[in-house]
Amino acid sequence: MNIHLALTPLISLIAGILILLVPRLLNYIVAIYLIIIGLVGLGGLHI
Repeated sequence: MNIHLALTPLISLIAGILILLVPRLLNYIVAIYLIIIGLVGLGGLHI
């Protein structure tokens, strides 16, 4: 039995929970997420 956990949904789940707990983090979480996705896209990596 193989368990495959994609990284993007996990990051989204953690970010959503943090936003619910501390709404002021929204800007930072979105900015960091977009930067990471942009760097991954430029680097040609698949998360």
